[in-house]
Amino acid sequence: MTEPKKRASPMSPDERRAMIVAAALPLVVEHGTTVTTAQVARAAGIGEGTVFRAFADKDALLAACMAEALRRDDTLAHVRAIDLDQPLADRLVEAVETLRAYMTRMTAVMGAVRTTAPRRDAPDPDRRRDSMTETVDALAGLFEPEQDRLRRDPEYLARVFHHLVMAGGEPADLVDVFLNGAVTGGQAAPSAAKVQYGHPSPA
Repeated sequence: MTEPKKRASPMSPDERRAMIVAAALPLVVEHGTTVTTAQVARAAGIGEGTVFRAFADKDALLAACMAEALRRDDTLAHVRAIDLDQPLADRLVEAVETLRAYMTRMTAVMGAVRTTAPRRDAPDPDRRRDSMTETVDALAGLFEPEQDRLRRDPEYLARVFHHLVMAGGEPADLVDVFLNGAVTGGQAAPSAAKVQYGHPSPA
């Protein structure tokens, strides 16, 4: 005699909201503000009424999608989980691809919802600074296995590398220039600015 299947535990309100937002995000990217709550409900496998029990209206749902798109938790967890047994170049390429995927998703969702979602306050400079610090910290961990042969400390390199990631370019090319430099055939001459202001180039 087969045992009756156990019913899944009901979701908490926060879990249900998170599930609805996860289903809504790709639809928001595809349809923008024209996405309907009926489409979201179908994608989530729930009734439309459940959407409105979780969110007051569509604008509230869109605002939740924007907030989710801005979160870096999963992205930074992925960066920290990159296999350190890989060559440094491969680690950095994977990090570029991970951070670029986050930026693409964030830009797409923000562009889709900015016209109708509730107006957001100006970005909190402290939160932005904390976010930058967390990203640099995650990237610095990728350099630490090479600590003995680095020209600069991991945090400095992580900050420079992060700026390059934001600037664009193919991941493999970006990493190649970052690790191997822009000049071939020996050490480049110090810049005019460094000579003029007396800043020696790093050893």
